[in-house]
Amino acid sequence: MIKLGILDFDTSHCVEFTTRLNQTGKDKEQFVEGAKIVVGCAGESKLSPERIEGYAKQMKDFGVALVDKPADMIGKVDGMLIEAVDGTVHYERAKPFLEAGIPCFIDKPYACSLDDAKKIAELAAKKKLPLFSSSSLRYAPEVVEYAADAKHGKIAGCVVYGPAAHSPIPDRNAGLFHYGIHAVEMLYTLMGPGCKRVTCTSEKGADVVTGQWADGRVASVRGTRAPATGFGFTAFAEKGVQAVTVPTKFIYRELLKKVVELFKTGKSPLDIAETIEIVAFIEAANKSGANHGAGETVKV
Repeated sequence: MIKLGILDFDTSHCVEFTTRLNQTGKDKEQFVEGAKIVVGCAGESKLSPERIEGYAKQMKDFGVALVDKPADMIGKVDGMLIEAVDGTVHYERAKPFLEAGIPCFIDKPYACSLDDAKKIAELAAKKKLPLFSSSSLRYAPEVVEYAADAKHGKIAGCVVYGPAAHSPIPDRNAGLFHYGIHAVEMLYTLMGPGCKRVTCTSEKGADVVTGQWADGRVASVRGTRAPATGFGFTAFAEKGVQAVTVPTKFIYRELLKKVVELFKTGKSPLDIAETIEIVAFIEAANKSGANHGAGETVKV
């Protein structure tokens, strides 16, 4: 059994992931085999400090050993889940574990600047460690099934949508880095990497980002704040147009299967280069939105 540690309890993911990996509760169809959360550290938070106490109590009730300092988990785990809801702290959170030779899954957003994104990847590469970051929506069954189905032919473009709440602190998880990251990950699952330029229209109720891929394809993502929406996409492929609604019932289960794969095989299920491009995409979109929709190059 792979022993995992979990850092930062300011997100529901610490509880949701633990119930599935440690197989607690009655919903057995959500259980994931192969790894167990054995230790956790509640950490601290600028974005959602009010969540920590309640989630820490739940983690303790699950039987997870709790420590006061992140470093206290080193030597007790085979891998780490870096769960801070604030992507701006992920480099500093992951650094001690990577330096100690412990592979990491870093929850979304992987980072909130291209500089941090590259520093994390460079440290993991230096230590020859696998590194993985992803939104759970990337592995929603409906997204995976459509992306893998050759019957519709090549995807020429798509319009992806999902919620994109504003961060309570603007300089932390700015723009689409906060909740809009889910829809952007769906966009990249369908389109793949290679976006070179974006424009973003940013209004109170939504951010709408259009990307131009190097091969001439065009796709958009709509991060909606009002009215509320779920997740979904419309794909434009060689053999037809298809609209797909994306439910969220099994997204954590499917993501955790990939997380276990990371630690079991020592190989990331997703090339970190694509994740770095996603950071660059959002960074460019945020700049465009702040500059009245001016085009911005996606600089990786």
